[in-house]
Amino acid sequence: MKRIITLTVQDRSGVLNRVTGLLQRRQFNITSISVGPTETEGVSKMTLVVDVEDDQRLEQVTKQLNKQIDVLKVSDITDKAIVARELALIKVTSGSQLRSEINGLIDPFRAIIVDVCKESITVQVTGKPEKVDALIDLLRPFGIKEIARTGLTAFLRGHQPQVNELVTYSLLK
Repeated sequence: MKRIITLTVQDRSGVLNRVTGLLQRRQFNITSISVGPTETEGVSKMTLVVDVEDDQRLEQVTKQLNKQIDVLKVSDITDKAIVARELALIKVTSGSQLRSEINGLIDPFRAIIVDVCKESITVQVTGKPEKVDALIDLLRPFGIKEIARTGLTAFLRGHQPQVNELVTYSLLK
């Protein structure tokens, strides 16, 4: 089962290597990894998508990641309300006669053309991985020259009240 794990870490040399090394030693396959700075200086956020066989192994690796010196927080956000996005650049073979057809195809995906040359165009798409995969599948018949994907990046949605947190009001007293 695929799990989305976020780590808040110190922005120091070697942190990424230690985290991926720990996962590699435990034989976890990292499907996607995304790292970048946060709103706090000196702190970065990692988003990992990993294959895990069972909940026990997930708990084990989460505890081991928490023990790492530069790791501040580890969260499995897979089953929570999250905002998750991925960016892809797709270079597609395209003559001038196919450009309008490709443009019409990418428009419903809210993708944009970011580069045009004689023999190809480059399309940028952002969204859920399923959306990116769907656009790639539609562009394949045109001839894809190159694909670059960022990997998933995600965090929890803003606080939304749970049913038990809602205040009930009655007009009858």
